[in-house]
Amino acid sequence: MTRVYLALGSNLGDRLANLRAAVAAIEERGIAVTARSSVWETPPVPAGQPPFLNAAVAAETGMGPLALLRELKAIEHALGRRPGPHWGPRPIDIDILLHGDERIGMPELTVPHPRLTERAFVLAPLADITRGALPCIGVSALELLEGTGLQGAVRRLAL
Repeated sequence: MTRVYLALGSNLGDRLANLRAAVAAIEERGIAVTARSSVWETPPVPAGQPPFLNAAVAAETGMGPLALLRELKAIEHALGRRPGPHWGPRPIDIDILLHGDERIGMPELTVPHPRLTERAFVLAPLADITRGALPCIGVSALELLEGTGLQGAVRRLAL
């Protein structure tokens, strides 16, 4: 089994229900969720769309990275995500942040997530569920979050 970290985001519809449905669907597909972050509200990137709710989960899976990606994309589709503008509004977004200590550079998947270290909306939830240095990165999510200078741009909503 491999420990993975996933980021979840929603800014359309019932955002909290979308996050909950995504976690339930992840578990239904045999991916064992071992930790869940608080839910954080964050401004949209880019601006001009509704604010996001974001969360992160740690999980254990026997799936390789591409098989996991396929499952997550199927969950997104089942929950109403359709092709649209890059970084546009969406009912659900699920990203693989880390897959064990693997470094992956493929057209369809880059792990660690290429903008992980820059995004407070990913780092704040990730810091809720991780302690110590992140695999492949060497520093903690909290240290990275502090380095963004954007801690105030994210607001914890619920545990």
